[in-house]
Amino acid sequence: MFEAAPLVVEAPSDVTTLVDAAERACAAWGLPAPALVRVGSNGVFTAGDVILRVGVATAPMGVALAFAERVSALGVRAARPARRDWLEFPGNLSVTAWQRIDFDAGAAVDWERVGAMIQVVHSIDPGTVDHPLPFCGDFPWWDLGRLLGAASHDPDAHRLLTEVVERHRWWYASARGGALTLCHGDVHPGNVLVATDGPVLIDWDLLCVGPPEFDHAALATQTERWGGAPGIYEAFATGCGDFIDPAMLDAISELRLVAATLMRLRRAQSDPAAAPEAERRMRYWHGDPAAPVWQAQ
Repeated sequence: MFEAAPLVVEAPSDVTTLVDAAERACAAWGLPAPALVRVGSNGVFTAGDVILRVGVATAPMGVALAFAERVSALGVRAARPARRDWLEFPGNLSVTAWQRIDFDAGAAVDWERVGAMIQVVHSIDPGTVDHPLPFCGDFPWWDLGRLLGAASHDPDAHRLLTEVVERHRWWYASARGGALTLCHGDVHPGNVLVATDGPVLIDWDLLCVGPPEFDHAALATQTERWGGAPGIYEAFATGCGDFIDPAMLDAISELRLVAATLMRLRRAQSDPAAAPEAERRMRYWHGDPAAPVWQAQ
């Protein structure tokens, strides 16, 4: 545990290298030509009935394949490997193949069922998991001191966000010194697909250890800040059944919002198209009672 980074940190900025790796993997595995779906921490491609994930991994991708099979055997609905092998290409790129999930993008998520799956994850002893397991507060995007530099050009924004960071600074030492739980690391609506027989939790690259509140935090603000349907978090919490420290949950939830704001402020410095969303998010921190919900970008 306490590896320096999660399994996947970020995809290369050069999309052509991702496409080249996907094409070479399809040729090696006898799959149809790949089609790019999106680029996030990985490049995601479709290739017939298979999903390819292409990215720079911090450990052999076999650990992700094995963990997916392990949690699936425990009843957690996760993407299943389409192959047990993986390919590695120059630039430290790894390619894995996963079974394609037929899902309904407009279907309502059974959040109580998702919570029950996360409870299974939380019950796994981290010491038995062969997978990078950083402490959740050590993710690069949780280096809030460094990220605050993105607001240095706006003294008022810098002051407001620094006050929030300082108010909740206690959480890190308290959480790291307490009992640590295996966490999915990124539970939010974008990482849940609704198949015909129920929700499937995807994107396990940020598997980590931390307090159980870490897996609750993104959903705790989903309705208020991101425009999610009312009751999402309450249903999830009911299904999960964790004992939750309200102060810890509040601290992590609010710091996630700070990180999301700072990353948008940093993006706005180089991309003017990001400026309206950065301003939208700052209205919340200024206490504007009419502050609009945020938009994921």
